[in-house]
Amino acid sequence: MKIGSVSIPNNTVMAPLAGITNLPFRLMVKDLGCGLVCSEMISANGLVYQSPKTVQLMDSTDAEKPISVQVFGAVPEIMAEAAKIIEDSGADILDINFGCSVRKIIKSGSGAALMKNPEIAGAILAKVKKAITIPLTIKIRSGWDYSGDQAIEIARIAEDCGVDAITVHPRTATQGFGGKADWSLIQKVKACLSIPVIGNGDITCADDAVRMIQTTGCDGVMIGRAAIGNPFVFPAIQARLSGNPEPVFDTADRFQIMKRYLDDTVTYFGEMHACRMMRSRLCWFVKGLPHAATFRDSIKQIATRQEAIRLMTAYQENLEDRN
Repeated sequence: MKIGSVSIPNNTVMAPLAGITNLPFRLMVKDLGCGLVCSEMISANGLVYQSPKTVQLMDSTDAEKPISVQVFGAVPEIMAEAAKIIEDSGADILDINFGCSVRKIIKSGSGAALMKNPEIAGAILAKVKKAITIPLTIKIRSGWDYSGDQAIEIARIAEDCGVDAITVHPRTATQGFGGKADWSLIQKVKACLSIPVIGNGDITCADDAVRMIQTTGCDGVMIGRAAIGNPFVFPAIQARLSGNPEPVFDTADRFQIMKRYLDDTVTYFGEMHACRMMRSRLCWFVKGLPHAATFRDSIKQIATRQEAIRLMTAYQENLEDRN
């Protein structure tokens, strides 16, 4: 898949997820074959006014390239300035969020609120496109009703403004993540555009990804919540799309990934902060396994990497003994 001048190794994309798709998480999914990784959603205002926490969200490394950095905002001039900052940071692709339906984002006129304001949306896209040389993409929802008319309108405006690709999450702003994604809208958007369209929503396994591509004609798939705790979904999708059997990952593979994720998080955030994060995040990887609740309880107070490794190793050995 190609987005503007950027070649993506395959047609899988990791969705930008606030509080989750930080550098260590992105390195993990990239190592497992994800084609394009995305930053967490970043405030344009925070970048322009140089908020340290906001600027840190752009931290990246060559090992995860190509990387897309997602920004949100509602003022064309500020968005353009933020876009230039993102380009200068080394991002390969800039993505603008048109889909976030969190209340405080909507109140600011950003995210999905832009889908009700095509004039402002077009002004933002035109200003940003003029400010940068890297490819520009957007991520949209269906809009504010089930018709999908707003999605079609914004998609056409985006293409006219020179946007290089569009991701469609076919749920309304009021649905949030509830209900069912209407994949037929992805097909409609694809039919009216000549730029790549990436489908998103209700992909929980490799079969879903294959079915979405076959039924909608989309050029790629974006995986969100399904990749949390199951980054193996990326090699599974690639195998299915290539007509090969899905690779088999055993208990040892699962715990190797957990330990790598722990180590990268410690390296990036420092041991104390990383261990506080891992008290909940390591649980993602053991959901559905025997005695997962016991392991979950055991890591609630971890304070050192060594303690986390000890508890993971003990749980892994327990599972392997059962088998």
